[in-house]
Amino acid sequence: MTTSTAQTTTGYEGGIAALYDLIHQGKGKDYAEEAAQLAALVTARNPGARTLLDVACGTGVHLSHLARHFSGVEGVELSEDMLAIARRRNPGTAIHHADMRDFALDGRFDAVICMFSSIGHMAGQTELDAAISRFAAHLNPGGVVVVEPWWFPRTFTPGYVGAAVVEAEGRTISRVSHSRLEGDATRIDVHYLVAQPGRGIEHLTESHLITLFTQEAYEEAFRRAGLDVTFTPGGPSGRGLFTGTAPR
Repeated sequence: MTTSTAQTTTGYEGGIAALYDLIHQGKGKDYAEEAAQLAALVTARNPGARTLLDVACGTGVHLSHLARHFSGVEGVELSEDMLAIARRRNPGTAIHHADMRDFALDGRFDAVICMFSSIGHMAGQTELDAAISRFAAHLNPGGVVVVEPWWFPRTFTPGYVGAAVVEAEGRTISRVSHSRLEGDATRIDVHYLVAQPGRGIEHLTESHLITLFTQEAYEEAFRRAGLDVTFTPGGPSGRGLFTGTAPR
């Protein structure tokens, strides 16, 4: 049996993109239930909503379930490897290769969502404002923006260690992460060991810098984009949800 040397990435690329869903579903993430809850949240604010854009849609699992609740769904994703997986998973669905800070699509939507704390990859208030402004610019009148934030400075736990072991698709996958404070952001380092019979053990690592915006910083970005904003604690990952509504 052989063990490979570590391959490191700073984004959701290569082999790590392929592991993404296996890990989170193995940890109990219920994409179907989350999609149903998102649909209920959107339609409570915007009854009759029919179209939705998922920004930073990742590998497109949410999209595949949201398509059951909305007549038209599209996605935006920056990682080319995740984009390829999302397109294979959602044939016939328009999924655009674009950056949330400056994307400009032809269509407008009744809802725009950005989940799993992807917004935390914005580096500072200027980028946060730009992203929320782009979300708002793609709304129909009365449309809804739903954003799942990263931790706030007051709720982040420096030194946090997360761990999971998953068996899926003939592989045993372990994931261990360590989070620390780096300036006004979280530096999270993640290590994966992927073992497969007859193929040995592969070691993959990734590192992300995720900004610790305050609740007030998010709310100000929504207001600058012309959205009426509320924050609800809890949400899919316990970090809460911001919901913004455009004027009609």
